[in-house]
Amino acid sequence: MKERVTLNGKEQKRLMVLNKVGVGGMRGREAAEVLGLSLRHVRRLLAAYRKEGAAAIAHGNRGRKPRHTVDAHRRRRVLELAQSTYTGFNTQHLTEIMAEREGIVLSRSTVRRILLEAGIRSPRKRRPPKHRSRRERYPQEGMLLQIDGSRHDWLQGRGAYLTLIGAIDDATNEVPYALFRQQEDAQGYFLLLRQIVASHGIPLALYHDRHGIFERSPKESESLEEQLAGERKPTQFGRLLNELGITSIPSYSPQARGRIERLWGTFQDRLVAELRLAGARTVEEANQILWRFIPGYNSKFMVPASQPGSAYRRTREGFVPDEVFCFKHERTVGYDNVVRFQNHRLQIQPTNGRSSYARTRVEVHQRLDGTLAVYYQGHRLITQTAPPEAALARTPNPSHASLQRQTTQTKHTRYTKLGPNHPWRKPLKTS
Repeated sequence: MKERVTLNGKEQKRLMVLNKVGVGGMRGREAAEVLGLSLRHVRRLLAAYRKEGAAAIAHGNRGRKPRHTVDAHRRRRVLELAQSTYTGFNTQHLTEIMAEREGIVLSRSTVRRILLEAGIRSPRKRRPPKHRSRRERYPQEGMLLQIDGSRHDWLQGRGAYLTLIGAIDDATNEVPYALFRQQEDAQGYFLLLRQIVASHGIPLALYHDRHGIFERSPKESESLEEQLAGERKPTQFGRLLNELGITSIPSYSPQARGRIERLWGTFQDRLVAELRLAGARTVEEANQILWRFIPGYNSKFMVPASQPGSAYRRTREGFVPDEVFCFKHERTVGYDNVVRFQNHRLQIQPTNGRSSYARTRVEVHQRLDGTLAVYYQGHRLITQTAPPEAALARTPNPSHASLQRQTTQTKHTRYTKLGPNHPWRKPLKTS
């Protein structure tokens, strides 16, 4: 009897991609980019999968401590030397000098990893050579979407500047969805991806710039919690991609996002003319015209994919969009079973047979429509608006308010500067 194998979402995605490689629907280099792995590792996975089946996808060392782990004492010693005796040494030099003089023999990559985890970067920066080459399209729709925002005078002075947030399929040039926003924000990208998932499915990967919406800035300091965990928390949009199993691929130049950059050039020509023709003046009117414009654009500019079929994935059974496409924040429940979030106070009612949730860590979901929901260990709690606190509920005394205004006016009284011939400036006469 064969052993039953349970794969998580990441491993299921790898299995689907390897199946496409096995039947010739995807090349090894494309699979490596979608999975975020090296080509060599993809080949190893493919060979093991052909030999052992789905069991080869699950990592054999899951839950085990690596045998080559550097002990805590040596890690501390490396950090002490890097910040004291050998301050300013680049990573390669530091590795060599510690092996020669301190007897600490480690590889350069290990030393580099230890320093980076502590926020210490090599003082010597190497710039890789710049080269560009035309990249072939992905063979199947849904494998890669390029997303971006375009700030432009879309209304040509009839209204405020707007930002167009959209996506384009790398294989077919299809624009699955786009929308106008007042500015480029995370909520706009949440709405974009939610509509794409609802109409097409979950794509394998997203290609984007290095905006703070997608990834944290390396210059941003780590919190104590992140330092203890040894990893940085993703952004809200990064967390959304992780939950959906979508690979996030950052680009390092506008030229690398050539398809969507050319899309903006076309839209700034054709769509602007459509908006002017319709006399759009607000973001709502612009969105209505945009959504009528997209089907016509797709019919003219879409190209057939080299491979038939779709790589979009269906959502899992029981998928609730409101529980995924939302902003999630951790909070600690007060002793009075009240959760504080911004200007809101939510009173937790007895739920799931538990009468009190005081001092527990809960997750507050801020949904795209502005409503709030509180979850504990994946279960939604019953909440209601808490009564106002005493300081907020207290009615101010009119006489006290009048006295406070008078005091404020007295504090800010302006005095006139005395003139040069004012009597107070004359010398004092004495007899």
